[in-house]
Amino acid sequence: MSVFPKIFLRPEVENYLKEGFMNKEVVSALGKQEAERKFEALLNHLSHPPLFTTVRVNTHLASVQHVKSLLLDELQKQFNGLSVPILQHPDLQDVLLIPVIGPRKSIKKQQCEAIVGAQCGQAVLRGAHVYVPGIVSASKFMKAGDIISVYSDIKGKCKKGAKEFDGTKIFLGNGISNLSRKEIFNGLPELKGIGITMTEPVYLSPSFDNVLPHYLFLQNLPSALVAHVLNPQPGEKILDLCAAPGGKATHIAALMHDQGDVIALDKIFNKVEKLKQNALFLGLNSIRAFCFDGTKAVKLDMIEDTEGAPPFLPESFDRILLDAPCSGMGQRPNMACTWTLKEVTSYQPLQRKLFTVAVQLLKPGGVLVYSTCTITLAENEEQVAWALTTFPCLQLQSQEPHIGGEGMMGTGLSCEQLKQLQRFDPSAVPLQETDIDSLREARTEDMMLLANKDCIGFFIAKFVKCKST
Repeated sequence: MSVFPKIFLRPEVENYLKEGFMNKEVVSALGKQEAERKFEALLNHLSHPPLFTTVRVNTHLASVQHVKSLLLDELQKQFNGLSVPILQHPDLQDVLLIPVIGPRKSIKKQQCEAIVGAQCGQAVLRGAHVYVPGIVSASKFMKAGDIISVYSDIKGKCKKGAKEFDGTKIFLGNGISNLSRKEIFNGLPELKGIGITMTEPVYLSPSFDNVLPHYLFLQNLPSALVAHVLNPQPGEKILDLCAAPGGKATHIAALMHDQGDVIALDKIFNKVEKLKQNALFLGLNSIRAFCFDGTKAVKLDMIEDTEGAPPFLPESFDRILLDAPCSGMGQRPNMACTWTLKEVTSYQPLQRKLFTVAVQLLKPGGVLVYSTCTITLAENEEQVAWALTTFPCLQLQSQEPHIGGEGMMGTGLSCEQLKQLQRFDPSAVPLQETDIDSLREARTEDMMLLANKDCIGFFIAKFVKCKST
């Protein structure tokens, strides 16, 4: 049940995606009408938030049951005594799921309005409050303490500081302004705190701003699955080739009981610093993070000693995660993507460069996991087909746990190979409406089935290296 319009895309981008999702193999298997229906359903799902908020427990510092108990207390406070269940995932024991309540259609819109940027709006739909930098415009009479309606400027057309906006805007709910309009737009750059406390969001999700920061990591369900598929073992040497902000690297270290060597690379300095901060917060000492370009991570000069820092000698890692830079077209909620077709299709060459480096750095018998948070065929199944042709030393492996769907047809991969992949397609289940009454009546097994399907768009492939390159 759709409450927002489908994701806004440039026509050439929508056509490009449609060609992929309605390729000859898919249309032959499903029929043209069903293939088109699934594609339109996907575009609708992308503009809505997933049905569950997912958090990963830092099992290095605390048990799942202890953290679950602390989180229940926190939710009671946030939701004013409303009883919302917390579910432990049966296949991912360190993952907790909280149902999202909504969409709530009876919220009364206020005369006083604030417009926020699209990125801020997406965060609000996932449970965040509105921070001052995200506020683009506010009614001229807005004062601190006012109850105001918050809207998202999904196409980025509202001018900063405007007193009214008549463009395309999506209602996100009501909140209480912590500052007046004058205070928000007085030009002081140091204003960074919460500008609007959301009290009646259209989708009710918990806020995790500074909530149990040593014990919890906010992470989408497929992202929390990746490290389990990699299956790192204590004492191994692991490489996370594109690691920031560190969700998967810290997960790898926790699964290894902080015993071994987790090398985390990213080429953006601020992101690496954030990664180090996350590792420190979570009490993990086995992670070594470096600001380094992953495409240059293979050491060509065998003589020079870098003392454990990049670049690295070939075949020096037991397992490698390549959570590749991608078009991010699977992220939810995303009401508008203004990217050009050139931008959307620009990632495949970079992904292949990084993949080539990963194969070179992997030991014979080692495991390589490739993942993206996008839905395009070119960045997912097409890359698998290319890898298997380009690197005869690689074999595709089945994955455990396997909670996603199989890969998409259209790149020449066999049925058996498609079953070894995990593609998370949000349109696999209809859009749902969740309220407290439906939660009381729902069976845990049914909720888990929904959680596994109604999440972000994501892709995972697992390879093993059979011999030296």
